Amino acid sequence: MQRHLALGPAAEAELLAVVDAVVAQQRQLLEQSKAEAIRALSEGFAQKLADLQRELSEKESTVNTIARYFEEVVADLSDRSHRDPKTKLLNFDWFMERLESFLGAEQRARWCAIGVVDITSFKAYNDTLGHAVGDRIIERVAKILGEQIRSEDLLALERPVARDLHARFGGDEYCFMIPDLPGHSEAEHIAARFKNAVEGFDWTREDRRLADRPVRVDVGVVVLRLGAVDERRGVARKLAADLIHWADQLMYSAKGQRASHIYMICTRVVDGELLEVPDQEAVRLHSGAGAGFPAYED
Repeated sequence: MQRHLALGPAAEAELLAVVDAVVAQQRQLLEQSKAEAIRALSEGFAQKLADLQRELSEKESTVNTIARYFEEVVADLSDRSHRDPKTKLLNFDWFMERLESFLGAEQRARWCAIGVVDITSFKAYNDTLGHAVGDRIIERVAKILGEQIRSEDLLALERPVARDLHARFGGDEYCFMIPDLPGHSEAEHIAARFKNAVEGFDWTREDRRLADRPVRVDVGVVVLRLGAVDERRGVARKLAADLIHWADQLMYSAKGQRASHIYMICTRVVDGELLEVPDQEAVRLHSGAGAGFPAYED
């Protein structure tokens, strides 16, 4: 066999060249196969990684949706806990907390107003028309209060949450706050707007028997010249209670008249106490020329 395979130098060189070519081709094929295998593995890994990222993103989106849902539930429950179930207005305790917080911290506003509202002769409606009609009257007056003491009358808050500052005081009484007024006279205009809206409402929509007995309200309003926050910060709780008490007394004074009325006074804080400001002095304060008070700056 060796004899038959014996090659001359030229043939041997040719054979070796062929062998080298075959080996080189096999090496090239091997490298191509390795590259294709690596590419296939890489593509598979990238796809798996993309699938994993998509799954994680979907799970994160689900978690965020659930978290937002529970945040909304908690916010809704918190809001409901601060509201009167019949009128959907703030309950009185939460109203007082917000009023106290405002008095102890507000530095931008010049004047604010606190009002107390009572439905004139409400007991007569209950006694003669029934409690169901009485409840509808209470709910309707509350709705008109919210519509007429409007959000643009209220201080712009940082949070996009409830801006209303209307509350049910108890029974057929309500209270409201207007935190930012340019002057004392605007409070009377806003209170009159509300009173006129109640008296101008078509009460037959609630009960036909109200055609001859339209609902009226009496309103007491205390306007406070805010002054420096340092005058109020340490006595905010007392001031809040005094303002409501004064407004309540004014409302009862209005009820003593034959026709429904709006009673209003202007006040300021002196040595931690609420002090009534005479009308003429209130006008001077409004213009910024009151004795002892610097002119307001725009």
